[in-house]
Parts: sequence; structure tokens; C-alpha cells
Amino acid sequence: MASQGTFSSLEDEPLMDDDDGRQSNSSIDLLPRHTREVKRFTPSNRKSWIKRMITGNGPSSTPRTVNLNASSSNSGYPANVIRNQKYNVVSFIPIVLYEQFKFFFNLYFLLVALSQFVPALKIGYLFTYFAPLTFVLMVTTGKEGWDDWKRYKRDEEANSQLYQKLTDNGFEGIPSSAIKVGDMILIEKNQRVPADCILLRTTENSGACFIRTDQLDGETDWKLRVAVPYTQKLANDRALLRLRANVYAEKPHKDIHSFVGNMSIEVPTEGDHVESLSVENTLWANTVIASGNALGMVVYTGIDTRAVMNTSFPSTKVGQLDLEINRLSKILAVVTLVLAITMVALNGFRGLWYIYMFRFLILFSSIIPIRVNLDMGKTVYSQQIMRDQNIPETLVRTSTIPEELGRIGYLLTDKTGTLTKNDMELKKLHMGTMSYGGESMDDVREHLRSAYSSRQEPAFRYKRARDIASRVRDIVQALALCHNVTPVISDDGEITYQASSPDEVAIVKWTESVGLALYFRDRQNIRIRAADDQMLDFQILEVFPFTSETKRMGIIVKDTSTGEVFFYQKGADTIMSKIVQYNDWLDEECGNMAREGLRTLVIGKKRLADDALKDFIRRYNEAKISVSDRNAAMQKVISETLECDLELLGVTGVEDKLQDDVRTTLELLRNAGLHIWMLTGDKIETATCIAVSTKLVSRNQTIYQIAKVTNSLQAMEELSSLQGKTDCCLVIDGESLQTYLDRHRIEFIEMAIRLPAVVCCRCSPTQKAEITSLIKKHTGQRTCAIGDGGNDVSMIQAAHVGVGIVGKEGKQASLAADFSVIQFSHLTRLLLWHGRNSYKRSAKLSQFVIHRGLIISVMQAVFSSIFYFAPIALYQGMLLVGYATVFTMAPVFSLVLDRDVSEDTALLYPELYKELRKGRSLSFKTFFIWLTISVYQGGAIMMLATWLFEDEFVNIVSISFTALIFNELLMVALEINTWHPYMVYSEVITVALYISSMWILKTDFDLTFILTTTFVWKTAVITAVSSLPLYVLKLLKWKWNPPSYTKLEG
Repeated sequence: MASQGTFSSLEDEPLMDDDDGRQSNSSIDLLPRHTREVKRFTPSNRKSWIKRMITGNGPSSTPRTVNLNASSSNSGYPANVIRNQKYNVVSFIPIVLYEQFKFFFNLYFLLVALSQFVPALKIGYLFTYFAPLTFVLMVTTGKEGWDDWKRYKRDEEANSQLYQKLTDNGFEGIPSSAIKVGDMILIEKNQRVPADCILLRTTENSGACFIRTDQLDGETDWKLRVAVPYTQKLANDRALLRLRANVYAEKPHKDIHSFVGNMSIEVPTEGDHVESLSVENTLWANTVIASGNALGMVVYTGIDTRAVMNTSFPSTKVGQLDLEINRLSKILAVVTLVLAITMVALNGFRGLWYIYMFRFLILFSSIIPIRVNLDMGKTVYSQQIMRDQNIPETLVRTSTIPEELGRIGYLLTDKTGTLTKNDMELKKLHMGTMSYGGESMDDVREHLRSAYSSRQEPAFRYKRARDIASRVRDIVQALALCHNVTPVISDDGEITYQASSPDEVAIVKWTESVGLALYFRDRQNIRIRAADDQMLDFQILEVFPFTSETKRMGIIVKDTSTGEVFFYQKGADTIMSKIVQYNDWLDEECGNMAREGLRTLVIGKKRLADDALKDFIRRYNEAKISVSDRNAAMQKVISETLECDLELLGVTGVEDKLQDDVRTTLELLRNAGLHIWMLTGDKIETATCIAVSTKLVSRNQTIYQIAKVTNSLQAMEELSSLQGKTDCCLVIDGESLQTYLDRHRIEFIEMAIRLPAVVCCRCSPTQKAEITSLIKKHTGQRTCAIGDGGNDVSMIQAAHVGVGIVGKEGKQASLAADFSVIQFSHLTRLLLWHGRNSYKRSAKLSQFVIHRGLIISVMQAVFSSIFYFAPIALYQGMLLVGYATVFTMAPVFSLVLDRDVSEDTALLYPELYKELRKGRSLSFKTFFIWLTISVYQGGAIMMLATWLFEDEFVNIVSISFTALIFNELLMVALEINTWHPYMVYSEVITVALYISSMWILKTDFDLTFILTTTFVWKTAVITAVSSLPLYVLKLLKWKWNPPSYTKLEG
């Protein structure tokens, strides 16, 4: 049949028409193509107060009846406005400020700055207190504002996208934001669906069209959608305008894979006609039409759409280093308070001592670190990761936690598409007494050729050959028919297969390779081509799609040449073993294939008599229009009439190839001290095989399996048996895992974390996230989750660090993750090299920022002590600002380029990573070491400046400040492990800037005094006394107790 045009001229008025080749005279050709940036949406279990502030009260909570051609009765629903902004005009400033001032150090600086408005507490110039804090806030606010402005512009572009609305006057242009419930909207090929719609008509005779859902669920495979049969058969679009009908739609919810509704149509001669509606009749917002044009009736808009309801607002991740710095800041605040109280106590609490105490608190406020350098450093680390040519196409989506990569204790990984390539190939076919694989697949081709040629030839020469060929024909034909694969012909004539599962594509490609190719498929018919170009036509009577709940799919087809009707079904062995006829080999062979790492599918068939078929159709159609528990009613009919006593045809084994360098990567990470857990939805045998083949389980380790545990007694017995077996890999199935999570959570996790590897099979996305949260809470160690599919998003967002792989399942995991890579092996470099550098550099940078504030505060304390404990500032104005910026920032910030070991050493000796997890680079021990250093250096500089320049006491500021600057520059040089040209430049340029500033800041520097040799040599002595002992101590330490990595580098 020729293709029937759907969107015909509105002047054509017959209700039914069979003319071919009709063209629409609407202006659809002028519509702009969809070019918006791809967005993914991930489910969220709660609605944050931020989202409530932006979107209002939330989606509707009741079902609805939408009338066709009665816009006045369809009012009261949300506007169809896309809003992905994080803020609005009212919420922007409060939320940004809250996110900043929840950190103690920022709040402390705010209070200090505000204190300067109190005359009695004012010390120096206001800008010296407000400038650093204002700079931080401006950078943060500007970044957040710019990001939100870009989101607003993207929203504006989407909301102004033009569509064609069917009206009495024809198709009229309408922006997306003006679309309302009940409108009939034309959506072109490659155009985004603007709202949740019921598909009424398409340009295909069958009413079918394909959509791309990658913007919604991250899956790259096309999905088939079908128009409502009654409206598809109408002659043209104008007939819709005269139709008296309404659509009942369930209340809005998040599940994009289900929909329950009915379309009631008033037919004058027949009474009410009811069409049942399911998810296959829907077009969800943010999907894209991939083939033909579609006309849909809007049922949900705005915040009622599946896309908006699935928009997640994940919590902001904060690195452990930031929390440690925040904790140290609180300690420094206590130190500041103690120091201030000590100063007024030593002065005998004279006069307005409480005012003096607050003034001292303000004078010592530089002790508290400000995080400008730290945030800038994280940006540098992120850029270094993205520019690393050894891990191309790596993206950093959360630039605030790169140092977390250096402290991972637990790695939680998906299997399919992560450890394996998700590149499927059918490797084995088992039929009970016969098994084919490898070179013997040629026998399948020969048997198949014989079987189909026998339809035209009298008979086989031998009865056994006939039996074998017939059995081979039955199973291959079942595989060629029982699927949801559709052949798509591209513009260059090439045929590609589209399906929601790569397993199905692999099986259809295999049937093609042995001589039975899928040639054509639409909603009603399927045609396959045998090796001799013989065409076999089948009529599709019903399809039962695969779901995660049923774990099987089926199809009823009618052979048009013989009139026979067959029900074919394939599914997981655990389900199908209860459906097929009794046999004594299925469980054993499925286990054998799983141990070889193959994914198994069991295939069965059943011939349906006419009476049985009619009975099924009657009962199934009644269940399809049920409003309550429709899916359960439909499944009950299928189970009772079809899924019983099926003839077992055989089992297929599909191989999922391992990712490149997976074995090496897992071995390196295990040697680095990481506990590796594999969380997969696959069966226990397949997961165990992959764990062995990937070397997740090492050679000397045993495997302990826990399966089908459903009660507390069994659960505790298994744990008791596992006691003492600390060098084994635990393999547990989802059912048993849920039992432990529900009843013995603590006992299970305490045992599991002692093991070097754990494999959780048949895991749901919720279980993956729950396990991740449990490990985080119970161990206190940093977790990293890596996956490639939409079912991994919950786990990725629950972990401290989420890594997404851009894979065949789409980009949903990649977009939800903090870091995006293109293959699993890149994780080695990401953790062992970039993680190490980011953490070590951030720790050193943090210590220097703390030291920089501590030393000047110690000098202030010594200065005030000399001047009878008076709360008078030692340095004011530009000196304070310059000290925190141009005089020290560049050398200190150059530490972001330092590295303690070479790249080759870090990757060759993964054991070095274990030291990072102990957090010794920034700990209470290192903090008190730097506190001691600061007290020594600050006291030495101030006291020596007073003693050596006794006769020039009026120049104490220039003397001590010069020694302080050179001391900081020498300290940076002391801490550098590997010199980089930029480090040298920063030191030299900073010295030049400081000396030049002496000619500018004449109120602080007396040039006649500074240019004397006395000033120069005495300042040099002060600097040497404050710095030289530390150089000596470092040399002695490296001689008698060198770091472990120095031994490795020779």
C-alpha cells in the first residue's frame, strides 16, 4: 500500500478516504528545526524547597478528562512553560548567599566586615575587610548568575519554538508556551515534542512513528509509537475537528514507561466507541519525532509533563577537603578568641576591655583562611583533566570536587556497558540434544536452507535430518519473529536495525547471518527473507513487550501462507522455566552458558487454535479498557491463556565483550587499596563469570554465593558461614540483598566491607543507590560510582564521586555524573594521577593559605604586646590587601602545578594511592605543625625587627613587612617538589612587583632608609633566621625519614 499522507488540506471534507499521496497545504515546511541542547532528566524521590519556590505547588494529583474541540472546558491546567532555571528574581540573592555563608569562614569574614560599621571597632579602611569577601561573592554570584542566564535563554528559546495548531481556519502558528491542554499540535520530523500528547495521526498508513527518547531517559535506541486506530483511519485532519470525543487520562506521575487512559468517541450509527490508550500511544515532552510527521492531542502541560516531573534537583556535593578546612577554620576561630582574651588579660582587663577584645578579634581575623585560591585551584585541576590527551573526551561537570578523586576507598561499578562493551554477539544456540557455536554455526545455515527448501521439495532423504532441520527452523524462525526490532532504511539505502535492547539487535543480526533476514516490519505485518530469497509473510496479532517486572516478551503471529497462529515467547530462564514444558536440561545448560559469561534467553512456542485465540482476544480487549489495575488485568489474561505448557525450542547465549584494558584497570585499582563492588541487574552466574574473567576475583580468592535468602534464619546462617572467610569474593542476588537491607542491614554491611570484592546481582536502581548510601554512612570512606545507563543514575548521584561512561545506552549517566569518560580504563589515570595531584596540591595550598594568615596574626600579637597590649593595627590599607593578593598570591597559587612523583611512578606503583586515603596531607598533625611554624616565624620576624632596628623603630612597618614577604616566597620555594617554569616566573615577578611598590606606597616606605645597606643586610638576617632552620629540618627529615615515593624514584 502506498504511503498515506496524514496532514491533508482542510478543504477535503469526507470522513473516510483511501486516496494516496495527499499533501498538506499547511505551513509546516516553514517550521524551524529542533536544535536545542540535549537535556536528560533523572527521577527524584522528593521535591526540594528550591523547586517549590520555582515551580509553585507542583503537578496535579487527580485524573482528567480532556474534551476534543472544546478548549473552554479544558482550562485550569498549568501553563506549558519550560523552566530549568535554578533561581528566579526573588530567590537568586538569598539562595546564593545561603550557599556561601553556610561555610564558617565566609560567615566569619562577613561578621568581621560588618563590625567595621561600629565606630568603636573600626580599624583601618573598610575596603581592606570588604574587598576580599566581596571578590569571592562577586565571582560566585557572577558564575551562578551567568549559568542561570544561559539556562533562561535556553528556556526562552524552547518556549518560543513555533508549532502548528489545528484550528477551524487550518494550521496556525503557536509558540510552545501558549499550547494548552486539548490542543491538537502538528510535530514534524526532528522536532521536539512540546507537551505530553496522545498520538492521533501519523504520515504512515499503519499509524506508526519512531521517536528518540535520549533527552528523556538517555537511551539512544528509537522507540515505536502508534496512533489511536480510529483517528488514524480518518480521511484527513479536518475530520478531527468534527469529532465528538474525549480522552480520560490518569493523574500525572513520573513513570515514563506506563500510561493508562481511554478515548471515548461518539459514533452516530454505533454509539460510543472506546479505544484503550497505553504508553505506546503517547508522545512525551522532550522526545523528538524520528520518522514522519505526527499530530497529537495535548493531555499534560508544564509541570504536569513526565519530563518536568522527572527533573531532579540533586544535592550539591561538598568535598571532604572543604569540610576539613571548614573544621580547621572553627579551630582557628577558637585560637583567635583565646588569643584576644589573652591579650586583654595580660593588660589586666583595664578600661573597656570587652571593646578591646573585639578589636583584637578583628585584628587577628586574617587567621581564618579565605578560599579564593582554593576555588581557583580546583578550576585549574579540572582543566588539566579535560586537556589530558591520554584520556580524551573526559569532561568535568562538577569542578568543586576534583580532589575527591584522590581519596576513594570504595569503587561501585555497573557491569553491562561499563566493564563490558554492551556489544552483543550470539555465540551459542542450545536445543537440548544439539548445541551450535563457533564454526558449527555453518551447520545451522545448512539445516535452515534444507528446512525451507523442503516446502517445495517432496521430502528429506533421511528422517533424522528432517527432524533436526525442522527444529532448527522452528527456533531460528522464532528468533526472527519474536522481538521489537524494526528495520530502518537510511537515505543511502542501508538497512539498520532499531530496538530498545542491544540483545535483540544481536539476535536479529545472527538470524540474518544464518539465512533468515528481517526484511520489513510495521504495526500489523512482518516479513522475513530466507536464504533463497523466499519471502515469508506473517500478520502480527498482538505484541507483549519486555518489562523489568515480567522479564519476558511475546508475540502472536499468523502465518499468511498456512493460516496457522503461533505464540512465541522468550525471556529469562528463571521465569521461562515455569512456563515451558517439563525438561531435564534447561537449568543445567543455562548455568553452563552463564559460567561462560553469556547472557541467556529461553525461547518457547505454542500453537493457538481458533477458539483459544478468540477467547484470548475477547478477554484481553476487556482488560485493555479497564481503568483500575489495567496492567495486572492484562497480565492475568496472558498468564492464564497463553503462558502455560509452551514447547521449549532452545536457549541462546549472547556474549557481551569486555571493555578494553578492564582486567589491568581492576588489578591496578585493587592494588591501590580500593574495595571494588560490582552492582548489576544480570543473573548470578553471568555476573560471577564476568567477575572472574575481569580479574575482579583474583586467582587465590574463593567465591562465596548467597542466593534465594528470604528469612532471618537463613540470612544469619549465611553470615555465620562467611565469618573468617575474609579473602573471598561475595556474590549475592537481589532477593537476598533485599532481605539483608530490610532485616539485618548492619550485620551485612559490617561483614561485606571486610571483603576485597562484592558482586550484587539482580540489583534494582534503588538497591544500587541504597548500597552506596549504606557504604558511605557505615565506613566514612569516599565512594566512587561508575556506570553508563539510566539505571545507574541513582547510584552515581548517591556516591561522593559519580563517573558516567558515554555508552550505547545513551548519555544519561554521563550527564548526571560529576566526571564523564568514554571507557572504564580511563578511571586509572583519573584516580591515580589526577586524583593524587588534585588532593596533594589542594592540601598544600590550603596549608599555605592558613600559614599566610597565621604568621601575620602572630606578628600583630607580638607588636601589640610591645605597645602595651594596645589593639592597634600593625599593617593597614594597601599593605594588607597587597599581602593577600599581588605580593603572595601568584607564588602560593603556583603550587597547583607542583607534583611529588612523576606520572610514570604514580601509575606504575598504585600502592602509593593508599597513603592518600589516610588524609595525612591535611590533618590535625600537619595543622599543628604549620601552627608551630607560623608562631616561630611570626615571632622571630617581629622580635628581630624590633631588636636589630632599635634606632630606627619608626620604620618597623617597612622592616617587618619586607622580611615577611621574602619569608613567604622562600617558604613556597621550600615546599616545591618539582619546579615548573611558571613557579620561577611567579617568584621573580612578585619580587619585582614588591620592590616597585615601595616607590608607590610612600606613606608606608621611607626610600632614603630602604636604600641603605644597613636595611638590606639586617632584613636579610631576619629572613634567614625565620626560614633557614626550616630548610635544615627538611634536609634532615629527608635524609633520615624520606617519603616512600622517593625510594621508588631513586
